[in-house]
Amino acid sequence: MTKQQANWSPYDNNGGTCVAVAGADYCVIAADTRMSTGYNILTRDYSKIIKLSDKCVMASSGFQADVRALQKVLASRHLIYQHQHNKQMSCPAMGQLLSNTLYYKRFFPYYSFNVLGGLDNEGKGCVFTYDAVGSYERVGYSSQGSGSTLIMPFLDNQLKSPSPLLLPAKDAVTPLSESEAIDLVKTCFASATERDIYTGDKLEIVVLNADGIRREEMDLRKD
Repeated sequence: MTKQQANWSPYDNNGGTCVAVAGADYCVIAADTRMSTGYNILTRDYSKIIKLSDKCVMASSGFQADVRALQKVLASRHLIYQHQHNKQMSCPAMGQLLSNTLYYKRFFPYYSFNVLGGLDNEGKGCVFTYDAVGSYERVGYSSQGSGSTLIMPFLDNQLKSPSPLLLPAKDAVTPLSESEAIDLVKTCFASATERDIYTGDKLEIVVLNADGIRREEMDLRKD
């Protein structure tokens, strides 16, 4: 008889999918609300999106315990920044802070895969996409999580981001209007939900523009 050994892992993957799309004067960040472990659904109503500042929102998939720990660290660092500078962090500054925070824990990483979206200092939409150890890039659109392998090819097809190797550098923002971007995100999730068992139940959409932050919801498949 083969000897069996008990294994314990400090990590779990709670699934879920996040998408962000940046436009000329807006940013759309969306995520589903299903949280799973293995073949079990833990809850159908868990928000993966957190507001970090008035012009910056983060969506995270992966291990939600690590995500909560990361969110608390970012919130406390942002509070210190506000006391020292008497203003909120810009979205690009928050992007760098998130990268530093993840990289600091690179030998025992936060198992979280983040997209950061918001408006930069010029009012343009910006999206930053990350791996678990803080490597990041400013892009026009991105997806993270269990459904990202289904959604990214579709976004690439629809939004064709210019190569970062082209000179002079092209603007990464997408040419769509705000309402078109929201419809595109809804289509992404409706499609991914059909094939990915970890994505579903409800879609939460956050839209940032010059008027502030707006939230929308849409029902997804519940099976």
